[in-house]
Amino acid sequence: MRVHRTLALALAICAAAGAQVKDEDLRAGPGANWLTYAGSYSGQRHSPLRQITVANAGSLVPKWTYHIPKANGLRTSPIVYQGVMYVTDSNTMYALDARTGRQIWEYRDARAKKSGVNRGAAILGDKVYFVTADVHLVALDRRTGAVLWQTKYGDIDKGLFSTAAPLIAKDKVIVGVAGGDTGMRGYVAAISAHTGEERWRTYTIPAKGEPGSETWSDLHDWGGAATWLSGTFDPELNLLYWPTGNPWPDFYGGNRAGDNLYSCSVLALDLDTGKMKWYFQFTPHDTHDWDAQAWPVLVDLPYQGKPRKLMLYGNRNGFYYVLDRTNGQFLHATQLVDNVDWAAGIDAKGRPVLVPGKDPTPGGTRACPGVMGATNWPSPSFNPATGLLYIMTLEQCDVYTSSAKEPEPAKGFSGGGVGRSKEEPGQYVLRALEPTTGKRVWEYRMNGPVTAWPGTVSTAGGVIFSADDDGHLLALDARNGKVLWRYQLGEVIAASPITYAVDGKQYVSIASATAIWSFGLFEAQPPMSPPPVKVVR
Repeated sequence: MRVHRTLALALAICAAAGAQVKDEDLRAGPGANWLTYAGSYSGQRHSPLRQITVANAGSLVPKWTYHIPKANGLRTSPIVYQGVMYVTDSNTMYALDARTGRQIWEYRDARAKKSGVNRGAAILGDKVYFVTADVHLVALDRRTGAVLWQTKYGDIDKGLFSTAAPLIAKDKVIVGVAGGDTGMRGYVAAISAHTGEERWRTYTIPAKGEPGSETWSDLHDWGGAATWLSGTFDPELNLLYWPTGNPWPDFYGGNRAGDNLYSCSVLALDLDTGKMKWYFQFTPHDTHDWDAQAWPVLVDLPYQGKPRKLMLYGNRNGFYYVLDRTNGQFLHATQLVDNVDWAAGIDAKGRPVLVPGKDPTPGGTRACPGVMGATNWPSPSFNPATGLLYIMTLEQCDVYTSSAKEPEPAKGFSGGGVGRSKEEPGQYVLRALEPTTGKRVWEYRMNGPVTAWPGTVSTAGGVIFSADDDGHLLALDARNGKVLWRYQLGEVIAASPITYAVDGKQYVSIASATAIWSFGLFEAQPPMSPPPVKVVR
């Protein structure tokens, strides 16, 4: 660990040192602070800040940039508490002055045995938490970066690694595992925020003989269904909503006959026990790597004339879903993107109506969406004032191939592969949807190489912040998608922006491939007085 402080930074830390992030702070959602990856438990990613508006967004300017050493492809979404920002990279966390970008401290886990992307931190009390790539949860003193405890909750020798920002719920830190593309058994784990002791663990593939195990052949220990993205939480229902990944092998299903529960699903888990209350599977027996790793957005809205607790879900398989989050009841689905040809629609029970001949083959089969999905892990947002859901989508098709080779866990075998046609490069489209029907209200089509994956953040100022496929940070009018402002960061953007306030000033921050950027409104400086004229006699 390396600590670096100026007097100003030390004073800023001391001013906040006695403060404690409480459960009620996390429940309250964003304001001046941004305390969770998605801003709030609901995943709405909406801020009440309104200093930046449709009228003045064009005067945004960069306030500071912090280049993270040796970074390459940052995914982190910053969290901010009382003027201190916490960001992560592989096995590292940095505390920055959110006003200036000056480093306060750095923690680097030198013992970590693996590296990889990291999506962010979590905070509670006087601790900040993050996962290392080799499946350890680390708790640090948020004031100094000192290690308070470290818990190993998985084994890299079993094909596991970690990338997700933890989710704090009450006194528990909720974590997941990655590695589903090479063979492993996914799970969600709850760890005591105070001691690091594991409280419960829920597997995403039933063990042989358990209910649901009949939907597999003999891959119960290696079938994937990873949990590499964070979920959302309803404190009133005491339910966590956690997305699960694709089954393995990705593109060949001959060794795993059946629906392959609970892959490509969202799970509703009791926070206290981890017991599964319900599940909804979007893509049974997936053979296109269309996992369900996207954000379950929670809203309370009228549905067909009655108030309902809803879950909004843009899925990688090309469809947009509306569920009742109290019981998992399927309510509605519609196409999220134009290019969907593997299913003719979704039936009354929520199952896809399959189009024959769209599974991968040794010679290759064209199918839409492409392997990156119609949407993916970058965050959508919901603005209560406009009543719209904003979600990044991708119009793309791919050619899927399969291989009937006997799967070997942890050997990188995927059961096939994917090829892309130069004649169909694909296009990102930011879409605003009416949430209960999925009807498109407006869309913003992007130019670029289809290498980004930016998310969104919504504000009470009527501005949606996102990013272009060509490296621009964007401000758009939430009502109609009009571009209000853009700034070229010069790098691929594969992270979601946040907004926060310090000393009464609103900022917007995002990670590019190698740096953290923060923007605010231009402030005219008073003209400098000329120096006094000295008369020499």
